[in-house]
Amino acid sequence: MVEEASNKQVILKDYVKGFPKESDLILKTSIVKLKIPNQCSNDAVLVKNLYLSCDPYMRGRMAKTEGSYIDSFTPGSTITGYGVAKIVDSSNPDLKKGDLIWGLTGWEEYSLIKLTQGLFKIQNADLPLSYYTGILGMPGHTAYIGFYEICSPKKGEYVFVSAASGAVGQLVGQFAKLFGCYVVGSAGSKDKVDLLKNKFGFDDAFNYKEEPNLDAALKRYFPNGIDIYFENVGGKMFDAVLLNMRVNGRIAVCGMISQYNLENPEEGTRNLLCLITKRIRMEGFLVFDHYGLYPKFLEMVVPLVKQGKITYVEDVAQGLENAPNALVGLFSGRNVGKQVVVVASE
Repeated sequence: MVEEASNKQVILKDYVKGFPKESDLILKTSIVKLKIPNQCSNDAVLVKNLYLSCDPYMRGRMAKTEGSYIDSFTPGSTITGYGVAKIVDSSNPDLKKGDLIWGLTGWEEYSLIKLTQGLFKIQNADLPLSYYTGILGMPGHTAYIGFYEICSPKKGEYVFVSAASGAVGQLVGQFAKLFGCYVVGSAGSKDKVDLLKNKFGFDDAFNYKEEPNLDAALKRYFPNGIDIYFENVGGKMFDAVLLNMRVNGRIAVCGMISQYNLENPEEGTRNLLCLITKRIRMEGFLVFDHYGLYPKFLEMVVPLVKQGKITYVEDVAQGLENAPNALVGLFSGRNVGKQVVVVASE
């Protein structure tokens, strides 16, 4: 007899328009066999999920879209995202029962992953496993690629980070400070601004919701202009930044969370001429195009974490039943730091 287990799952009810609500996601329980089916390839793993990552890009997958870099979720089916898991059964000789991995998995207690490409075996299990949803996983690697590879920083440059208290932004700011740059971040509450200045070591920070004129605010914080902008929000902030960029500035376009929930995106950016007059280089990127650099990223960041030179803040939700609320909270900025869902202890 094959052992079975109860499997709680988070299901997308239907495609979402506007801001997602908790009721757009429903919980369902099924029974799962704790063995890989015979018809699966020799590159499959069955995992027990331990931690799940709530990430802004997931909003796009809740809508019916075509031509995107990643497929939409299927209504009536379990949603997927980045997570940390323990292998229960494996048909891949390189991944054994008991191994810990991170990568794309289901929002459920147990997942059958039919192709292991894109899964990473966890080597530094002495660090908190939840870190592989954040600083040591996709968000950390994203911050590293955007700042070091896309923006090619120089010591002493002026760096601005939007959505700076989030999973990616908090790391970009700290990487920039360690590199010897001057760093200012924007966030959406007083508590987050305090976190940026007092916990993450940003030189300064401001609450964009309290700034009626973003151009004037940026001129106040960057009287000499901005060399590097790490773009997480889009919209009016992006337009204001363009006016304040320095000649030969660089912009890494990581996300545009201000636009994700709009049924009709805001009117176009007005200040794109600045790209020409200031010779600005702007580049969008997706982290999985740079997975080849993941070992190089770990070589740099693991010692920094162990030495306490980088601080990482998580906002932790306990239990899969609280996962819908945690994910939806991202889009109103409710989370402070990296939003993680604990599914199970090992």
